[in-house]
Amino acid sequence: MAVERAVRPDVDVLPSAEALADAAAERFVVAAEQAISESGRFVVALSGGSTPRRSYERLAREPVVSRIQWSLVHVVWGDERCVPPNDAESNYRMAREELLEHVPVPDANIHRIHGEEDPAAAAASYEMMMRKLLRTPEGAATSAPGRRIDLALLGLGDNGHTASIFPESAAASETIRWVMAESVDASPRWRITLTAPVLNAAAELLFVVSGKGKANVLARVLDGPRRPRELPAQLIAPSPGRLHWLVDAAAAAELAKSP
Repeated sequence: MAVERAVRPDVDVLPSAEALADAAAERFVVAAEQAISESGRFVVALSGGSTPRRSYERLAREPVVSRIQWSLVHVVWGDERCVPPNDAESNYRMAREELLEHVPVPDANIHRIHGEEDPAAAAASYEMMMRKLLRTPEGAATSAPGRRIDLALLGLGDNGHTASIFPESAAASETIRWVMAESVDASPRWRITLTAPVLNAAAELLFVVSGKGKANVLARVLDGPRRPRELPAQLIAPSPGRLHWLVDAAAAAELAKSP
């Protein structure tokens, strides 16, 4: 039996981590402009970790910050650790300190995951909020303008996870729920994550990957066999939305020279 290969999406290789951060910030600006033109608002799902931090810093200062109509931006999160919002591990805290405290996003438009609450209850509450925000009170996620995430920023873990969809987890097989809480093989163990069904309805999904430590897993995800339960980043396959990877040269070191 032939082994199904992963389908290589669009990949841009940038020469450095700094150039990567600039490119990700620019794609944020363009996605915001397009979404606001189409539907009068921009819904963006932020990611945590060290790689997007550099892009958030750029978005928060000139010449970028004034190019975005922040009053029309709604901020959600792709995942969150189950910690209080001021904890050093909190994805919300990082985004707040690096970006949200420095731009005029209305407080009512910042929709954090309440990681300090009971995980199952927090996941259920966040799904209710997402459904209200995306005007889909029940049923499957839709890719219609004004009823979808406009841009989801994603990272890649060294085990192939993205958001907090970990290898062999229940979230890696989920087809109905938009948000799940799960204990994973990481610290802190409890996480709350958006799932593939709602992420894949986004207008654009953007992976941002940096560093030689990600080179092997990036090659496995992009060029290796399609094994999404082992490599959940392969679950991200939007239709009809756009999937794009921005990677620096160090992370791209083991990629095949052609798809």
